[in-house]
Amino acid sequence: MSTSTVHNTNVACCTVPPAQSNYTPKGKFKPYAGFSKVYVTGPESPGRVALVCVYDIFGFKPQTQQGADILADKLNAQVLMPDFFEPAGPWPVDQFPPKTDEEKAKLQAFFGGTAKPQDAVGKLINVGKALKSEGAGWVGTFGFCWGGKVTILSGSADSTPFDAVAAIHPAMLSHGDVTELKVPLGLYPSNDEPVDESKQILEIVSKKPFSDKSDYKLYDSFHGFAAARANLDDPENKKHYEDLYARLLTFFSKASGTQTN
Repeated sequence: MSTSTVHNTNVACCTVPPAQSNYTPKGKFKPYAGFSKVYVTGPESPGRVALVCVYDIFGFKPQTQQGADILADKLNAQVLMPDFFEPAGPWPVDQFPPKTDEEKAKLQAFFGGTAKPQDAVGKLINVGKALKSEGAGWVGTFGFCWGGKVTILSGSADSTPFDAVAAIHPAMLSHGDVTELKVPLGLYPSNDEPVDESKQILEIVSKKPFSDKSDYKLYDSFHGFAAARANLDDPENKKHYEDLYARLLTFFSKASGTQTN
């Protein structure tokens, strides 16, 4: 009998494996804001609008980088994706999904350690502040899986530099995380996220002064459809993937008052 602490109760998040992808990312890596490795795509320097992506537990994957490339191109914005798991590294693909109780306990320990959302919030906020110090007038952030919780928490911080946050098939979703939310929220769960939590989040956000700039769509798809688990050779998955990034474009464009290309 396992006695490990369960940090992530999203079954799909802990069982659906990542897909293969032959996409070649357009960006490059550089050190930035305390990170030794950050994927950067779009303009050489941050312009009026910049975005920060929090990847899922598998780290840098072509599907996630392709999404960042799409947003950078269409918004003409610099998009950064820091390596939040350095130096430990992301969850190994060959150890997923966990099969034994011991492997499952290790994954939960990962969510309580390397991928503990609360520990990433400060690092994400530092990136946002660095972008603003470089001249970015408006900075948004979006995250997948555990990263969705990180972005929501960062948008609720008193010192948040972010002007809007988005969470895509977020793990560990909790309505308590948005009670202090200070900026517009784009919430895009899949069928694998708890409906009751989404409803309570929407109810809380509806009473915020920025509710008209917030957005929501429930995707009839699986947890991970827009990041490392995306199988873009599957027409249905590709349709939801493209719709999600179009939705993010509209959300960030409206929230920032920016036209898309």
